[in-house]
This record gives sequence, C-alpha cells and structure tokens, in this order.
Amino acid sequence: MIYHKDEELVIRNMEEADAQIFTDEYTAQGWHPDVDYYLMRIREQAEGKCVALTAEYRGCPAGSVYVYLAADGGPFKGTGWPIIVDFGVLKKYQRKGIGNRLMDVAERIAGQYADTICLGVGLCREYGSAQRMYAKRGYIPDGSGVWYQDKQCVQYETVCTVDDDLVLYMAKDLRKA
Repeated sequence: MIYHKDEELVIRNMEEADAQIFTDEYTAQGWHPDVDYYLMRIREQAEGKCVALTAEYRGCPAGSVYVYLAADGGPFKGTGWPIIVDFGVLKKYQRKGIGNRLMDVAERIAGQYADTICLGVGLCREYGSAQRMYAKRGYIPDGSGVWYQDKQCVQYETVCTVDDDLVLYMAKDLRKA
C-alpha cells in the first residue's frame, strides 16, 4: 500500500526486498543489523500487529518506521495506544524532510486507532536529532522517568550500559496535531 507519493518520495508498506537493502545500508554506516530483524517486522505486519513503513527517496529505500497498533511494554502497556518503534532514516538521506514525512504518515495511521500515540527514544547522543524532532512534533515525556530493558529505573540506581535499551517514553495527543 502507498501512503504518500510525490516527485521524490514514496512512503509504502515495507517489502521483503527492503530487508536486505536496509541490512546492507546500516552495516555500511557501522551498525550490525540482522536481515531477520526486518523480515520479522514484515511478518508482524502480515499478522496485523503493526504497519511497517518504508520511505523510498528517488527509488531507493531511505528510512523506515513501525507503527504497532498497541504498546505491549513500558509505561503504555495496556493503554491501547499505538507505539512508534525503530524510526530511522539512513544518514545519506537525512536533512531532506524524509523523517518528518515518515512520521506524518505514522501518526495518521495511529490516529485511525487512538487519539494518542507513544514512543520510546534512546538517551545517548546518537538519538539527539530524533529527540529534538519528537519535541518539535509535540511529543512530551510521560513522567515515568528513564527505562532500561523495559524496566523502569529507580532513583539512584546504577545503569551500567548506555545503549539502545536506555529510553525515555513520550506521548503525543493526536487531537491537538
């Protein structure tokens, strides 16, 4: 399914061929993804658990995001709110508006299921641009503090590893968008 199309950008459901492309492109950026990760997301889309989106810039997969129809962990578990998972745009395609357009589509999809959307964002500097983008888009911290590996951190607790599992959860009221 195509959700957006203009002269340079198409936002569509993720396809199996995207899995290897994203694996190769992120590996070239110094990350080490597994093609099975993307295939799992595509499978979960087929099962109706999420909508897996690919942003294609000038014919090349440039970014992706997954909209799970109900958060199944963190502070939003049981709310029935859709959750944004693993939003990303490849470095060579950043600063072209692709991320904002991808989030526009993700929020529009989420709005079909609830009035609120949520997400968790990493706390290390590598997520700084995403943190700023979410704040500009109206996402606010939920007030539950920092979470690590799906467990709420306790004040004065030592979290030894600052990795992708150290997150701050945020939500946005889609009625105010």
